[in-house]
Amino acid sequence: MHWTDELHAAAISIANFVNRSDIDGRLLATSGVKLDRALFPVLSRIGLSAGISTVALANLIGRDHSTISRQVAKLEELGLVEKASSPADARVRLLFVSSDGKSLLHKIRQGRRRFLEKQFASWSEGELLLLTRYLNRLSKTLNDEQILE
Repeated sequence: MHWTDELHAAAISIANFVNRSDIDGRLLATSGVKLDRALFPVLSRIGLSAGISTVALANLIGRDHSTISRQVAKLEELGLVEKASSPADARVRLLFVSSDGKSLLHKIRQGRRRFLEKQFASWSEGELLLLTRYLNRLSKTLNDEQILE
C-alpha cells in the first residue's frame, strides 16, 4: 500500500473515532454535562475557533447550512453561544462560545483528558509529545489553503 493510502486510511479512522456519537454520549455523561449529542460537535468546533460564521462552520462539520443554523439557534437558546458582527465585514455574524459554554467545554475537556490518559497509558511521555507534534504538523499541512490548487 502506498504511504498516501495509509495516511488517508489513518485519517479516516481518526475522523471516525472523533465523530462517533456513542463516544460523544459517554464523554458528556462522564463529564456530568447535559447536552444533546447532536449539539456537542457544533459547540466544540465553535469553541476551537476565534469566531466563525455559520457558513464556515457548516463547511467544517460537513453538514447543511440550515441544519447548522438550527443547531446554533438551540445553542444560543441554551446560553452557550453568542453572535457578534465580524470586524472585517459587519454583514457577517460570527459565533463565539459564551462564558457558560466555556464552563461546559471545560468540564468536557476534563472528561476527555481522563479518557485519553487511560487510552494512552502504555505510551511514554516522549511518544505522546512526538505524536502531538506530528499531528499538529499534519493538521497545518492539510489545512494549507494551497493544497488543492
